[in-house]
Amino acid sequence: MAGDSGSSKTPPPAAEDDEVPVAADKALHALGFEFTRIGAREVAGRLPVTDTCCQPFGVLNGGVSALVAESTASVGAYMASGYRRVAGVQLSVNHLRPARLGDVVRAKAAPVQLGRSIQVWEVQIWRADPSTEECKDLVSTARVTMLIKKPIKTRGDVDPRSKH
Repeated sequence: MAGDSGSSKTPPPAAEDDEVPVAADKALHALGFEFTRIGAREVAGRLPVTDTCCQPFGVLNGGVSALVAESTASVGAYMASGYRRVAGVQLSVNHLRPARLGDVVRAKAAPVQLGRSIQVWEVQIWRADPSTEECKDLVSTARVTMLIKKPIKTRGDVDPRSKH
């Protein structure tokens, strides 16, 4: 995803698949983020706001919101580009209201523009209603611009012109 080194990756599952692998984004998984939908037109997930995710004042750290935004957009761009390497080249996040320790936030990423070399994604992070987990209060919005690179080569696909 963002900053991908070009190593071989198994593509994440289509949106209708029931299980989404941890490999879709290990940093998010380490914070407790769970993907609930992965596809070329929408990526969604949820994150319990734990002590690990909070700044000292007990609210969701803005850097975590930025990580959620860029990572969900990266996964979507990866899918939408036909599994090409992608890299975030611009990230703009507006923090609108806090999510507090113990809350659950839901993220939804959707493409604004899907070009061959540049994609733009809009990400919204919402505080979820505790009883229904429906999106309740908008916590932050982000716009992520992704650079689409060459396809990822598998270990068996060696360019004969390269010196290994």
